[in-house]
Amino acid sequence: MPSSGKGTGALKPSTLAWPFRLARLHPPQVLALGFILIIILGAFLLHLPISLDGDGELPFIDSLFMATSATCVTGLSVVNSGEDFTLFGQLVILTLVQLGGLGFMTMASLIALVFKRKITFKERLILQEAMNHGTVEGIVRLIRRVLVYSLVIEAVGAVLLSVRFLLEMPADQAVYFGLFHSISIFNNAGFDLFGAFPGRAGSLIHYVNDPFVNVVTMVLIFLGGIGFIVIDDLLHYRKRRKLTLHSKVVLFVSVALILVGTLVILIFEYTNALTLQKLSAPSKLLGSLFQSVSMRSAGVSTLDVGSMRQATQFFTILMMFIGAAPGSSGGGIKVTTFAILVGAVIAMLRGRQDIVLFNRRLAQERVYKAITFTLFSFFFVILAAMILSVTESYSFLGILFEATSAYATAGLSMGLTANLTDYGKGLLMILMFVGRLGPVTLAFALTPKHEKELYRYPEGKITIG
Repeated sequence: MPSSGKGTGALKPSTLAWPFRLARLHPPQVLALGFILIIILGAFLLHLPISLDGDGELPFIDSLFMATSATCVTGLSVVNSGEDFTLFGQLVILTLVQLGGLGFMTMASLIALVFKRKITFKERLILQEAMNHGTVEGIVRLIRRVLVYSLVIEAVGAVLLSVRFLLEMPADQAVYFGLFHSISIFNNAGFDLFGAFPGRAGSLIHYVNDPFVNVVTMVLIFLGGIGFIVIDDLLHYRKRRKLTLHSKVVLFVSVALILVGTLVILIFEYTNALTLQKLSAPSKLLGSLFQSVSMRSAGVSTLDVGSMRQATQFFTILMMFIGAAPGSSGGGIKVTTFAILVGAVIAMLRGRQDIVLFNRRLAQERVYKAITFTLFSFFFVILAAMILSVTESYSFLGILFEATSAYATAGLSMGLTANLTDYGKGLLMILMFVGRLGPVTLAFALTPKHEKELYRYPEGKITIG
């Protein structure tokens, strides 16, 4: 006799993913659907008259684009956030950035923990997928710490920035600007409100000579880009007296890329009259360092990206493609994937079979995943750039820059985004969505079921090189 759903043997309804329970969705599918629902809700809120400044109207596709950019923590904008949106609209964007940066399942977990609801095993699997964590074990404890880390870092950043902004704006505006930009920058979103000042350059170009704003912003970007797993590992270092392999790789590669990026930008832009040439020597170094820290994921800049030399712009494309760390709000193929690819090249040149990082051998599965992720991302960006070259009237380098920025959720722009056609906006929204979820996660979400292979084909050989 079928169970009535009552009694001790009945299954308890899910507390977080109950809308998806009936459909029996897998964790990647839940993540994809959750982001879509948040984007749609955000688009409708941004389309309301209460969100728009003045009597202007915003086409729904522009509202949808801004909601997608905010939820995917990208920062690309088709309108001026500081000028075209009211306080309500800006708060909607800020909320979407926070939800997108932490992940909607993380926020749902917070609500469940506050109301002392039990988090089911399926929801733990979804959280594991959302955090890009290696195991389900300890995932709820990690989520609690993630929320604390985020709130503390954002609060400290807001206070520091507010104190600086007090020198140039009223107290209430300074506090609001400090809070907005701290959350936006820490989540690597790149949205700014400085467009509200007539005749003033966007982003942080106004603060290129300000060490305080530069340092605070770089720290927020770095902490937001290395991922919560690494932050947790660093905070417990004194107790554990060691770092995980993941943390070592993330920190080493991130610092190496920052140093290389600083040197490349300094060399290429040193004599550029539109970027570094007009600055003093310390400001040249500071501007190069800031751009190097920011360009892989943050979307804020103290230099005019559109005025940089083409060599620097192409180098920025490469850095955006690499992106930030897994488990962070940054995009790209991730620094760990880049490290595995470099490790594979070194192993091949040395005639070794195994890829070894910090005296640890990596499983073949990780190598295959890194190669798959990179090739999928490369072809996806190239295909999008080819399509955009048909729909948009712009240089191919600028189109490739914008496509990579969207996919890597970096948010830097050479000026194309504000002049996109509706087709271009739609394609960039797809790029941002896929880039935020990750192509592998999206592929799993779209694949109904994975069946284990029951046999293997005979080995064959082909000539390489």
